[in-house]
Amino acid sequence: MTETALPKTYDFKATEERIYALWESRGYFRPANDPRKPGHDPARTPFVISIPPPNVTGELHLGHAVFVAMEDLMIRYHRMKGLPTLWVPGSDHAGIATQLQVEKHLLQTEEATREELGREAFLKHTWEWKEKYGSIITQQIRRLGASCDWQRERFTLDDGLSTAVNEAFVRLYERGLIYRGPRLINWSPGLKTAVSDLEVEYSEEPGKLFFFRYPLADSEDFIPVATTRPESILADTALAVHPDDERYARFIGQSALVPILDRRIPVIADDYVDREFGTGALKVTPGHDINDYAIGQRHSLPIISVLDTEARVNENGGKYQGLDRFEARKALWADMEAAGLTLKTEPYVLKVPRSQRGGEIVEPMISTQWFVEIAPLARQALAAVRDGRIRIIPDHFEKVYFNWLENIQDWCISRQLWWGHRIPVWYGPDGQQFCARTEKEARAQAKAHYGKKVEIEQDPDVLDTWFSSGLWPFSTLGWPEQTPDLAYFYPTSVLETGYDILFFWVARMIMMGLEFTGQPPFHTVYLHGIIRDEQGRKMSKTLGNVIDPLMVMDELGTDALRFTLLVGSTPGKDTNLSVKKVEANRNFTNKLWNAGRLVLSLLERSPSVAEDAATPTLADQWIAARVHQLIRDVERLFAAYQYGEAGRQIYEFFWSEFADWYLEIAKLQVAEGGARAHATSRILVDVLDACLRLLHPFTPFVTEELWQHLRRACLEKGKRFIPNEGWAEALIVAQWPQAPEAHPSEQVAISNFGLLMEIVRAIRNLRAEKNIKPGQRFSAILVAGEHQPMLAAQAYALAGLAQLDSERLVLETALPAKPAGHVALVAGPVEIYLPLAEMVDPAEEGARLAKDLAETEKQIQRLETLLGSDFRTRAPAEVVERELEKLALFKETADRLKTQLGELE
Repeated sequence: MTETALPKTYDFKATEERIYALWESRGYFRPANDPRKPGHDPARTPFVISIPPPNVTGELHLGHAVFVAMEDLMIRYHRMKGLPTLWVPGSDHAGIATQLQVEKHLLQTEEATREELGREAFLKHTWEWKEKYGSIITQQIRRLGASCDWQRERFTLDDGLSTAVNEAFVRLYERGLIYRGPRLINWSPGLKTAVSDLEVEYSEEPGKLFFFRYPLADSEDFIPVATTRPESILADTALAVHPDDERYARFIGQSALVPILDRRIPVIADDYVDREFGTGALKVTPGHDINDYAIGQRHSLPIISVLDTEARVNENGGKYQGLDRFEARKALWADMEAAGLTLKTEPYVLKVPRSQRGGEIVEPMISTQWFVEIAPLARQALAAVRDGRIRIIPDHFEKVYFNWLENIQDWCISRQLWWGHRIPVWYGPDGQQFCARTEKEARAQAKAHYGKKVEIEQDPDVLDTWFSSGLWPFSTLGWPEQTPDLAYFYPTSVLETGYDILFFWVARMIMMGLEFTGQPPFHTVYLHGIIRDEQGRKMSKTLGNVIDPLMVMDELGTDALRFTLLVGSTPGKDTNLSVKKVEANRNFTNKLWNAGRLVLSLLERSPSVAEDAATPTLADQWIAARVHQLIRDVERLFAAYQYGEAGRQIYEFFWSEFADWYLEIAKLQVAEGGARAHATSRILVDVLDACLRLLHPFTPFVTEELWQHLRRACLEKGKRFIPNEGWAEALIVAQWPQAPEAHPSEQVAISNFGLLMEIVRAIRNLRAEKNIKPGQRFSAILVAGEHQPMLAAQAYALAGLAQLDSERLVLETALPAKPAGHVALVAGPVEIYLPLAEMVDPAEEGARLAKDLAETEKQIQRLETLLGSDFRTRAPAEVVERELEKLALFKETADRLKTQLGELE
């Protein structure tokens, strides 16, 4: 085997790691025009993406595979377009997720809780855990072919980003946009921390609606009330009715008694009450319900919190103190039954709030937390999208974005965790707050405040992970320092992520970017959908339908998985995935490889130079026109972010046009030798080269490997096989293909060759129908009218592709009558006459057709008898309909067989 000869099959296992190492060792992932190096030109516009940082202790799943494939496609495309291109990699400390893993590990290995270890020792364990497992996800992202600049890799807890987090907090605090106070928040009893509204998932679950009497004070009357959470009765501070509800109007202004506790509460009127729900009367629990909290604010009601951080009843719950919330529910309801206060229970479907991380039921609770007053930041973020500085793709998500930001609530940013960015606020002996960038700065503030050196203590809470993630596009480039990277690469270009974190992350990055840099952090937000199984279901361990991308890559290769995810994608829409689809695209990589082997084989057989220039054949003109058309279409689709459709068109062109048609003709043309072979081999190189360049962002490994072989073969062949710009060192840095402006001659070539293909398909279909052996050639008469001269010039190709006898291929403008003993076919404006006697033995064919006809007529008779009986009235309508359809098909078959028998006579 020569150096340029390809192995018979593509071995992705032996290729991918080697190719990736080549790219990285040669520095191709680093940006051209690097501001850290001499000779930097600040006028050249770069293309920049900040990777959505995966959880540092996570493992690769399909969500990662989608964004890595999509972002790598964008990066590779712009790199090949000649732009200085930077893809910033990194990972997120993932506060809750990582802390949970480490706590679980400690319980299993050391039988110790974090509280038993203490904060300092626990954090030491967590950093050790991060060092041990933190690189796994990075290696898996590399496995996908991610061409990130790994020299610029960042971590949300590294020193530089921690400095950025403190700077951002202090600036917001100094602007009065960060405050600490008691508010109703979502509390996760299992995680023992506040969680944001976005981290709460609601699931419909079967529950009960509990109906009971709410006794009025100093009266025998009662107001009937319904609740889904009886334990919250212990924290009620009012009963509310609608002001226009005549049933309860007389009770407004009176007092009621909290069941069992006998605490007096007022009966109030409020428009929020739904008269149609339950009994039309509402128990108001401002300390444990967001809507009740709003009612409490309007009516200045006291707020009682009846649960502690473990969701056990506290001292406000009387004799139920110490009980778990659900134990308290049972005990209280039993006591109410015994007291004659219960009315009934009914089944009811609940919308249960569960923690996204822990899975347990979240409890609305009053808690003292840190908040960002978000409205001023939200106004800036709304304006940036409305005035076009930021574009969201697909644009229907703009409406969702606007709706959320217009109704946004203050952001609870404190978490009762240890792993994360500790809140940069210290407290003096009397509780005085000192917000500072460093402890040293806080001590200086305290000394100035008290007039002496005092002990200060840092707030124990850490910041919500999304606070540091919101700074990602600029903190990773060095902010708040004015670094060369920040000056050149910020704002970044495109933010690509899943639509499910539009609010978690995207909106917060926009708010933070505008607040701290005065510029939008990117000009375009591209949202991809969720990967579902082939039935459209969400993947879950419970359903057993999770597809592991690592296993798929091990079995079918990275390129096959990437191509499947990319070509199946439409902006903002979910994608159904099955391993069968990946297998089909593995077949495509094999097709690509085999076509490359054939091109290199034909190139080897062709002369390096030609004394005379060969006039391009119709096939040559057609393939050149189609590849130019494809390049223009792909460029247009890429500009519109329609990457999936672009990939599909490249696939169709390569498989169904280049491989299935032109390569077949090219074999005939190369066989002619001389100038024709030389010209054909140059076209083969040009088209394969263009296809590999177009496919490279989708399938980087197989295209690079094939292109390297093509490059070496062409360099050995001589200067006639070197492109105008020369052969680059590697495909990853080769020029993106360009096409000339469309010319009318292209459409003529495409139309003419399209007619030739139609003729060949018609003849091939008849060969298949008549079971004609491959290689068996016969004569043909084509009546082509005005197309006769064009087709006559292509007689050699026509005969080769349709397996006709070229010496007995007749092309006429017109015929006075149909030739006897011929089968007639029509392909567009062309009539095709093929001699039946040459294609089949009339006696054998007649016997076969007669046998088939007899069997068909037997089935017709059986069905007519069946449908003529009482079966037609007894059987279900759909069964009868199926039998009628079968009868119609058999009759159609019989008519066709009779026609074919008639043609043999």
